[in-house]
Amino acid sequence: MMQSSSRPALSTRDIGLSATGLPPIPERQNWRDIFYTARDGLRLYARHYPAPGSRLRPVVCLAGLTRNSRDFHDIASVLSSPAQSRPRDVYAVDYRGRGRSAYDPDWRNYQVLNELLDVLDFMTIAGLADAAIIGTSRGGILAMIMAAADIGPLIEREGLLRIISYVGRVPLPATWQEAGELVRSMNQRQFPAIPAQMWESIARQFYTDEDGRPAHGYDQELNKSASVLDGPLPELWAQFKALSRIPAMVLRGEMSDILSVATAQRMQREHPDLTLLTVAGQGHAPLLRDQASILAVMDFLARADATWTGHHVG
Repeated sequence: MMQSSSRPALSTRDIGLSATGLPPIPERQNWRDIFYTARDGLRLYARHYPAPGSRLRPVVCLAGLTRNSRDFHDIASVLSSPAQSRPRDVYAVDYRGRGRSAYDPDWRNYQVLNELLDVLDFMTIAGLADAAIIGTSRGGILAMIMAAADIGPLIEREGLLRIISYVGRVPLPATWQEAGELVRSMNQRQFPAIPAQMWESIARQFYTDEDGRPAHGYDQELNKSASVLDGPLPELWAQFKALSRIPAMVLRGEMSDILSVATAQRMQREHPDLTLLTVAGQGHAPLLRDQASILAVMDFLARADATWTGHHVG
């Protein structure tokens, strides 16, 4: 029997915020664009937020089903910032058919295994070993298969159906104001804590900017691969147990319909060193933009650095 975690479950409401706040998010581009070739020849994209001279464990960020590297801009900017005491290199990957990566000519290739191989190829090319993984939703599944995130070994069917229902079916807004209004209307029930003025900024994560106007942020053919099979959804407890040898962190959105309270609590019971944080007023997946969540991730990474045995050569 695996020993129970001694770490208490926390909420972002419990975290004392720094009086000085986090380092500001730069207005200029603070990342390096990386393009690389997948093993089947597809041109893929990733961002690198450099922390020159850092010898701390690098971070690789993996987004959700229809999402992309832009989701991690705020947390990546803070983690790599020289204005804080422990800057580290951060990488964020666009899966095939998402963000700035090329669309696959065959929609059948939009599968977890192919995305896993693409990520592993990127980590090899970038010279990353023993990196920390921040995975949201689908990215958390990839992290478990690769043996911290609003995803668990047991996915709630109702929440998955909600997500699949809009893949490839959301109308393209004509302006960024419309985009903000659309994203807010789709997500405000799951994210009641998000202020109205922030939704346009969030919409710029969802959509790609083409000549100042919103464009689709992912291949609309992705909806063909995002189907639910009849019968119960597969459970991933075996994959989750593979994480038991390393520290783990779960950020569960308080309003999440994907990761239930019961599943999150079981994850904490079955992992010997798992930190469980509930992000107040947010659903699936937490946006990783609020100060409390970012501070919690920074604290977790600092503790996890004690097990750092790799060497970043990128």
